[in-house]
Amino acid sequence: MTRSLVRLLAVSALALCLAPAAYAHDDDDSVLKPAEPDFTLINLPTAMRLPVNKSSFRVTHRFEGPLKGSGLSDLFGLDEGAQIGLEYRYGIIKGGQIGFYRVSDKTIDLFADYSVLRQGKSPVEVSAALAIEGTNNFKDSYSPSIGAVISRRIGDAAALYVEPTWINNTNTLPKEVVDHNDSVTMGIGARVRIRPTVYIVAEVIPRLSGYKPNSNQASFGIEKRAGGHMFQLNFSNGHGSTPA
Repeated sequence: MTRSLVRLLAVSALALCLAPAAYAHDDDDSVLKPAEPDFTLINLPTAMRLPVNKSSFRVTHRFEGPLKGSGLSDLFGLDEGAQIGLEYRYGIIKGGQIGFYRVSDKTIDLFADYSVLRQGKSPVEVSAALAIEGTNNFKDSYSPSIGAVISRRIGDAAALYVEPTWINNTNTLPKEVVDHNDSVTMGIGARVRIRPTVYIVAEVIPRLSGYKPNSNQASFGIEKRAGGHMFQLNFSNGHGSTPA
């Protein structure tokens, strides 16, 4: 046996030993993946998994005043009020989580995510996302939705997302009910790590078919990770933060 062949066999054996270890590390939901440090981009969910019996809490605060045309008289739109949301999610099974999100306009969103395919075993990660939201504290205008989160992490530098979703009852005003009262959207987003704990995020959610009341919602922001906390400042052409 030549020396070159011995080296080749040694390298191959090392690669086989390291591959399962690398996947085992990636399969550990408690290990932070720097390219995907949070459960959402801005409005779109990510494929980040929550360990079993662990939980997460999120607060959203969306000023409703537009920046365009604003000035010191209304403190650049800050006097126009805000929409505040509180979210709690819990890891119920391996790769599966459920959650509750309530916005200050009394909309409640109940959601569940499950990891179907994991990056490492395949080139992309795929999660199923189910939700139902109801207005007036879940008493009126129910809007169920079903979608998929298809993502790809690029090392520790970035993560890309494509998220097709069907949402029923996207027109929640009874006086304006239309024949096709649902929407199919295609969320597209990315998170890019520009510093060890600083990220740029962006997303756009075009409506492909169904009810299309306004322009497609687009958002971008900058965020800072501090330990297990994420702080984000974002800008958007709409203040909606639930699927409908």
